[in-house]
Amino acid sequence: MKQRSLQKTEGTPLTEDEVRQLMRTAAGHRLFPLYWLTAMTGMRRNEVLGLKWPDIDFKKKRLHLNRGLVAVGYEVHQTRGKTKTARRTIALDDTTLTILAGWRAFQAAEFTAVGITNHDQWVFTDGDGNPVHPHAVYEAFRRVVHNAGIPTIRFHDLRHTHGSLLIKDGIPVKVVSERLGHANIAFTMQTYQHVLPGMQADAATATERLAKPGPPPELRMGEGRGNPRRKTA
Repeated sequence: MKQRSLQKTEGTPLTEDEVRQLMRTAAGHRLFPLYWLTAMTGMRRNEVLGLKWPDIDFKKKRLHLNRGLVAVGYEVHQTRGKTKTARRTIALDDTTLTILAGWRAFQAAEFTAVGITNHDQWVFTDGDGNPVHPHAVYEAFRRVVHNAGIPTIRFHDLRHTHGSLLIKDGIPVKVVSERLGHANIAFTMQTYQHVLPGMQADAATATERLAKPGPPPELRMGEGRGNPRRKTA
């Protein structure tokens, strides 16, 4: 009987400190908002490139994923999420919303200055107003990683890092699975099985703490000995 091997992990995730160092290095780069959003949401490259401004709800602090951008040869094509889990909603934190709002203002000023009209309302664009090409993301990211002095990672590893850090922080695997748009929770558990041994150790420590007998309760005079004798007047 053949045994099925477990799925390999997607790559080496960064630590929290390494993510901070990467973002500090990327600050000021034209694609910094794209890198930040990817690290804070775990979105796929085609998903983050396919975002349009109407997909982001600043009031409700969330974004809706409806499409992606992929390169076939060198031509860019739009795609639709093939599954229900791929077409999903992701909650955003306040810092990410501030960064996106700043990028939107910069983009609008740039377009006004050079006479570009962003009819398609792409979130991430190049200097000509076109959506950022997928190949350009990889090339620029490789240089940023090198300058940051952190372990060499792929752009896709930002997604892997996001999932790993959430699970390590105790976020339920089901929530992580939904956030990443995985087909099912079993896939998420297989993908991030490298995180689970540490969580098992934490669980064992917590169990020991709960089971360990504490000091006996302090017994006050008269407690636990029936009704005290009434004093006579």
